[in-house]
Amino acid sequence: MENLQALKQRFGIIGNDIHLNRALEKALRVAPTDISVLVTGESGVGKENIPRIVHQLSHRKHAKYIAVNCGAIPEGTIDSELFGHEKGSFTGATQDRKGYFEVADGGTIFLDEVGELPLTTQVRLLRVLENGEFIKVGSSKVIKTNVRIVAATNVNMQSAIQTEKFREDLYYRLSTVEIHLPALRDRNEDIHLLFRKFAADFAQKYRMPSIRLDDNAVKMLLNYRFPGNIRQLKNLAEQISVIEEERVISALKMQQYLPNNNGNLPAVIGSKKENDFSTERDIMYKILFDMRNDINDLKKLTLDLMKSGNVEEVQEEHHQLIEKMYENKDAHKSNVEVMNIPQNSSTEKDYDFIETIEEDESLSLQDKEVEMIKKSLEKNSNKRKLAAKELGISERTLYRKIKQYDL
Repeated sequence: MENLQALKQRFGIIGNDIHLNRALEKALRVAPTDISVLVTGESGVGKENIPRIVHQLSHRKHAKYIAVNCGAIPEGTIDSELFGHEKGSFTGATQDRKGYFEVADGGTIFLDEVGELPLTTQVRLLRVLENGEFIKVGSSKVIKTNVRIVAATNVNMQSAIQTEKFREDLYYRLSTVEIHLPALRDRNEDIHLLFRKFAADFAQKYRMPSIRLDDNAVKMLLNYRFPGNIRQLKNLAEQISVIEEERVISALKMQQYLPNNNGNLPAVIGSKKENDFSTERDIMYKILFDMRNDINDLKKLTLDLMKSGNVEEVQEEHHQLIEKMYENKDAHKSNVEVMNIPQNSSTEKDYDFIETIEEDESLSLQDKEVEMIKKSLEKNSNKRKLAAKELGISERTLYRKIKQYDL
């Protein structure tokens, strides 16, 4: 039997994590037998390596090894793919076809994403595991096969059993030995080691110097959760190797390639702040929405004042609204003049106490924008960074606006 280090070198496995070593030791021990193996772990942890180890170290190594992605085969055709079909058994079956279990007789079948199998197919698979027999689609003839099954899944099998998406008896037949591969975030000491290996591989592939990380970038890499596990880390190393001209990667550069920890989205280059409006249209919309909210607040205040006629009561009830509108905590003590409404005034549309004032106010959005930028710059002593933050735009956008309007 091969020792652990020789096994890692033979199959290109990197890492010294104790849980990874335990999984490989299990694979070494079960390989010479014919018992079924279930490999569990998150997507991207490298579950496909275990079936290859089991097959190559078994007495079946000279027979066929077939890997089947159960989640990628449509439900209507998976029975035909696995067990074969007879000519004329369904529309399009123009000739007999051998299934994977017949082709791999004497060898090993790796059923990846076995948790995605339909219930009807699970019944057929259970019969193969129990007595090595299956029936082709559209046939009544029982066929014997001698196949070892290694399955893998990233599904929580206990939950799938409870929700009746997976048969409990099949689960126990598949998981005679269960091998669990740890997530990359649980192999903290292996992350930088794997990154360096991938960086060296891509440097050789693309014929360029290998990238390396400075100390701060390494710390950032180790603190990241890697929801996509080894697959995501490999993708990250390839992106940086191809895109970056500098071969020493800083934490600032690394941050641009790491997506937000709160989501499982694909990696994107760069990040966008919540209030960083990248287009002029977004700025205009923000201004218009703020103006609409101010008008609605004024309407509400005026309506309550007209209904009650009590200035002090309205001021007390809406003091937060008044402070918000005038951006002054002492707004109700300031020079804001609130009109007293006579108690005996008419409730009709024509009020004797209302004086209509017509003001020729500019409605140009450009003028409003210029005015807001000027006020913000004055307020922040011409510090563009603070002004941009207050306006809700990027500093680059603000600089472009200042040049555009010659401020």
